[in-house]
Amino acid sequence: MLRTLARVRTVPLRVYAAVTIVGFFLAAAIAPKWLETHDPLAIDLTASLQAPSIAHWLGTDQSGRDLYSRIVEGAGQSLSIGLGATALSLSLALILGVTAGLVGGVVDTVLSRLFDVLFALPTLFLALLFVTVFGTTVLTEIIAVGLGTAPGYARMIRGQVLAVKGAGYVEAAKALGHPYLRIVRRHILPNAMNPLTAMMTLGVGQAIIWASGLAFLGLGVAPPAPEWGALLNAGRNYVIYAWWLEIMPGLAVVVFALSVTVLGRYLGERLEGKS
Repeated sequence: MLRTLARVRTVPLRVYAAVTIVGFFLAAAIAPKWLETHDPLAIDLTASLQAPSIAHWLGTDQSGRDLYSRIVEGAGQSLSIGLGATALSLSLALILGVTAGLVGGVVDTVLSRLFDVLFALPTLFLALLFVTVFGTTVLTEIIAVGLGTAPGYARMIRGQVLAVKGAGYVEAAKALGHPYLRIVRRHILPNAMNPLTAMMTLGVGQAIIWASGLAFLGLGVAPPAPEWGALLNAGRNYVIYAWWLEIMPGLAVVVFALSVTVLGRYLGERLEGKS
């Protein structure tokens, strides 16, 4: 019991704050109706563009819809895009990065040059190109952001595999005559994949930011869907005299991204300390 309390005291306050914020948005994504104060799609022109108040905590939009409820409702779509894009990105990066690191030779050279070329292109440019060609849906947005962020992850995973591949315990296993596949399965992959958990948490926030950027440019989920980027896009025409339409969804994106970044860095530090 005392040891558990000692561990709790060593956790920084920012981590508790990040867990609280992420937990709120996860609850909003899973059961938004429990947290909403109004119907997020109900139009009431008599309440159009009202500033934040007791009746409407974050104000209303041009159609009189409650902005707080729309942000809560949009958490599901935004988090789905972030998680889906991150899962796709890390899956592709895992396959290509591990292949390049393990096989080596010509395969490694070709894949490494491909990573470098794609990594040199801005992520938003790759995502814009994909969405422009295949249209604007939730699925294409997930694929676009996933493909755009995959090259950077692939380079990191390749480097991690190469570092573990040359470690002393791997050389010792080879000297003892262990089969290569067994060495890969029991030594290289488990140790090379340690940073993936932290990378995934960092990637979710990054993916939501990229997806919101696409939606802000009009290449995201179509209105009246309350996805955070779509809310930003809809509010930019009213930013001068209805600042809350732009500030509040933007804060949701920034606060969530910062929170998952704090958790990702803390988790990475813990895993690095254990290793």
